Amino acid sequence: MGKTDWKPQTQLIHQGTRRSQYGEVSEALFLTQGFVYDSAEAAEARFVNQGEDEFIYARYGNPTTRMFEDRMAAIEGCEDAFATASGMAAVSGALMAVLQSGDHLVSSRALFGSCNYIVTEVLPKFGVETTLIDGRDLDAWKAAIRPDTKAVFLESISNPTLEVIDLKAVCELAHAVGALVIVDNAMCSPIFTYAKEAGADLIIYSTTKHVDGQGRCLGGIIAGDRDLIRGPIETYLKHTGGAISPFNAWVQLKSLETLDLRVRQQARTALAVCDAVEGHRALNFVRYPTHKAHPQYDLAITQSESGGTVITIDLKGGKDAAFTFLNALKVFTISNNFADAKSIATHPCTTTHKNVPVERRPEVGLTDGLVRLSMGLEDPQDIIDDILTALGAI
Repeated sequence: MGKTDWKPQTQLIHQGTRRSQYGEVSEALFLTQGFVYDSAEAAEARFVNQGEDEFIYARYGNPTTRMFEDRMAAIEGCEDAFATASGMAAVSGALMAVLQSGDHLVSSRALFGSCNYIVTEVLPKFGVETTLIDGRDLDAWKAAIRPDTKAVFLESISNPTLEVIDLKAVCELAHAVGALVIVDNAMCSPIFTYAKEAGADLIIYSTTKHVDGQGRCLGGIIAGDRDLIRGPIETYLKHTGGAISPFNAWVQLKSLETLDLRVRQQARTALAVCDAVEGHRALNFVRYPTHKAHPQYDLAITQSESGGTVITIDLKGGKDAAFTFLNALKVFTISNNFADAKSIATHPCTTTHKNVPVERRPEVGLTDGLVRLSMGLEDPQDIIDDILTALGAI
């Protein structure tokens, strides 16, 4: 099914559908790693000139995976997409595919722990020079981006500190020197995305998060222009083995049908929670990009209608207070994922970001009292009551 002028909610249900000869309603799951040919000549022809609906090997592509890729590309407003085994396979794959020894990368320093590892540990091992800056500071971007800068990398909303970057301005600075802009958009979600509109070249999601949204499967996606996706991105990933499982692609393809409903409800809950806890005596602050208490609120509301499904709170009393709070929660599950149907609470400094050096934590806003709260689909009042009760236990 080709590109149409449908609204996003309709694309989430129908875009990219491929039906077999049986005319099934629900998208088919093709659990096959290989494909057969009518003759040796047909096999040779496919390897020489593979058609759009022709497949060779599941590591290169699969009908189920292709439906998922087409649908994700459509809702992101991109020409194409490549699905990966996880969000980090997408991040590392995108960076490794477009960078080589001697290249220069500029990155915001407020990053998810594994993203930080790729930028600061993996890429330098292969001769890529990396410069980390305060992504909120446009002057820092101007100073760091050089005529020979090959790419910039950032999280549109940082995990877990929820910093917001002026994405359009960064894209303009990068494109002025011919650099690619690679955006990890996981916190923003495909529903509230503004990456393509702002000018990003490659847009990455951990589809484990909002897309699956029910704690079942790992997955990732890289979306962008077709020459990038079917050029260096596909070439790198199909040879290094980062492709998504067809089963996981099918699960997440089906999850897209309810994505808009789920994410909008979770975002409404996140804003309501901020209103309920702002100014609480146990907190230093509450953060949510499109809540008035966020220091970058004015920028955030110009970029998106919502700040996503996650808030952060900083508890007075540090780690002890954070652990007391976490252990008093009843509705929330203590885990290290986010954007799930279940509300999830995370203490980043002892889990997802434990490997960030202690001396570097203040510069990216990581404190021992910081707790990331991902809003689920439970009744909003139950969520609010659970948080207030747990705060009262400190």
